[in-house]
Amino acid sequence: MVRVDVATINFKGFEGLNLVADVRGDPQAWPVLFLHGGGQTRHAWGKTAETVASEGWRSVTLDLRGHGDSDWAENGDYSFTAFGADCIAVADQLGHPPVLVGASLGGMSAMLAEGTSDRTVSCGLVLVDIAPKTNPDGVQRVRRFMESGVDGFDSLEEAAAAIAAYTPQRVRPVNPAGLMKVLRERDGRWYWHWDPKLLNLGRTEVLPREYGGLLDVAMENIHVPTMLVRGLLSDVITQDGVDDLLARKPDVDVVEIKGAAHMIAGDQNDAFSAAVVTFLRERIRPTIGS
Repeated sequence: MVRVDVATINFKGFEGLNLVADVRGDPQAWPVLFLHGGGQTRHAWGKTAETVASEGWRSVTLDLRGHGDSDWAENGDYSFTAFGADCIAVADQLGHPPVLVGASLGGMSAMLAEGTSDRTVSCGLVLVDIAPKTNPDGVQRVRRFMESGVDGFDSLEEAAAAIAAYTPQRVRPVNPAGLMKVLRERDGRWYWHWDPKLLNLGRTEVLPREYGGLLDVAMENIHVPTMLVRGLLSDVITQDGVDDLLARKPDVDVVEIKGAAHMIAGDQNDAFSAAVVTFLRERIRPTIGS
């Protein structure tokens, strides 16, 4: 694969928040917008963005509000509607309706952006281990992992150990040096590079139950080609979640990745990248006429 240059640029999100992204590929190519999960950053996609760009697309990996190098919301607005509004705002700045690739929180935001707007937002949707119906136990495990680092770590090695405990399915040990992209040092301790206010109101990766109707409406209004990529080891999306999605949208492509849990791009990046490239080639490219 030919190495693709990376440019870091800024976008304006909902209410003017500054959102930072890495962009790869021809500036005139059709865009693919990657939205990471809660507590992650734009670096979570591994080599997928580079692979997609090498296939003739423009890859945009975004730090969501309150994550990475993007602005933290001074008013603490980390509602799912705000994340969805950010998604729409960035999509409008890309020149063409992008393909939205969203993992967990990012996928929930993409569903809301596409499904609650009364105009064109995207031309395709890839849901990465997220669907309208999730397993509460798996979602709670994500939250516990995020909470475990709120008070910081004594060292990079301690942070690496926390990740290794959360991702026992990964064969290779976590590289502490690589964590420099997602941790920041303050007063001698290492903290995840996201706003702790994200955990307010009990929110992590899915809509609160009392707002579930909003997602029901969104699903009724999603008419673009859609794919679900599910990790077979995931405890967030189980077979019940797959069956529920297919009952709502029978034409959704479902790809199951062996050896991957909830964080698919980190667990099995090559298989994940291949699934995304195939979807873009077979389901999206014919619809955009280029």
